Amino acid sequence: MTFKGGSVTARDEKFRFVTVFNRETGAYLRTGILDHLGRDTGEDPFMASFPHLLDVGVMGHCVHGLSGMCAEAGNMCYQSGGVKSSPNMSLDDFRTLVDQCAGKTHQFALGGRGDPEMHEDFEMILAYCRDKGIVPNMTTSGFGLDAHRASLIGRYCGAAAVSWYGTPYTARAIDLLLEAGVRTNIHFVLSPASVDRAIALLENGIPPGINRVVFLLFKPVGQGLAGKVLEPADARVQELFSLFTDPAIASRVGFDSCCVPGIVNFAPGMDPRSYDACEGGRFSAYVTPDMKMTPCSFDQDLEFAQDLRKMTVSEAWWSEKFDRFRYLLESACPGCKDRKLCMGGCHLVPEIVLCQRPARGGCVVQERTPGGEAP
Repeated sequence: MTFKGGSVTARDEKFRFVTVFNRETGAYLRTGILDHLGRDTGEDPFMASFPHLLDVGVMGHCVHGLSGMCAEAGNMCYQSGGVKSSPNMSLDDFRTLVDQCAGKTHQFALGGRGDPEMHEDFEMILAYCRDKGIVPNMTTSGFGLDAHRASLIGRYCGAAAVSWYGTPYTARAIDLLLEAGVRTNIHFVLSPASVDRAIALLENGIPPGINRVVFLLFKPVGQGLAGKVLEPADARVQELFSLFTDPAIASRVGFDSCCVPGIVNFAPGMDPRSYDACEGGRFSAYVTPDMKMTPCSFDQDLEFAQDLRKMTVSEAWWSEKFDRFRYLLESACPGCKDRKLCMGGCHLVPEIVLCQRPARGGCVVQERTPGGEAP
């Protein structure tokens, strides 16, 4: 990691650890729990006192509809874009969110039910984030991206990702972002239909100019179909994850935390310090366009959601619902020696967990008193 000018250091007094975040490079470092003398014990902190990253659904609807974009490329939106429609997050609501997070949250990942650059207040959203010291990042299909929007992303965003649909507009969007000087990633969704292409991409070389290829597990939520879920017994899955142990490849890839069980099982040579289990409710959260905050965007039924029009971000973070979600992670797979590395994987969509170990199955919610109090 590179930590040069623009680094911000913060100490979490309640959970006794320190983070360093570089606003220019996106490099992020978290120490282990510190002892009373300030020495790193090597034990990972379970959570933070306030979310370090918010996934903010600024888009309530997809302006592209069902034609010409995701569906044409064979990908169906887990947010049901083009089918469900609601107002975009208002600029006032967004500013309220930023004001509560300023000085405590490092990054906002902009998204929702559509491409964030299509928001009617896109430039003001980006500018307000930066003005308050929060780095905005975003993911786009690239379908409606133009040179002007790309220039705004280059001016304000720390990075942007283009969903890899393999279409002409995918390539055009990447070119526009690179020309605007944007640190550009590819988001590659892993499914049985795409895993061979993923292996070929890594073996043949990542396109020049791309910062990283970030692999995301396909999730059967929204318009997603269960038949597209990877199976841990698939030899191709094991082959793909084994490639991550190659240092030359590892330096050019990333993955969502849903992939961690696959790493634990099929890439045991990877340094555990280079990845983290589900951060939902521990270090990150998702906010819907209508200001519902939940540990993860895959909580489609809002089982764990809290209304930010009725409480603050901090109150939602320390609520019984968030505590109940965290307990799923704390109590998962008690018989597994590697449980701390993956915490049982995804508890919202357990069918995506790339694990067949007999020890798996400790993901049952048990009654208990909510733990911890807000600092």
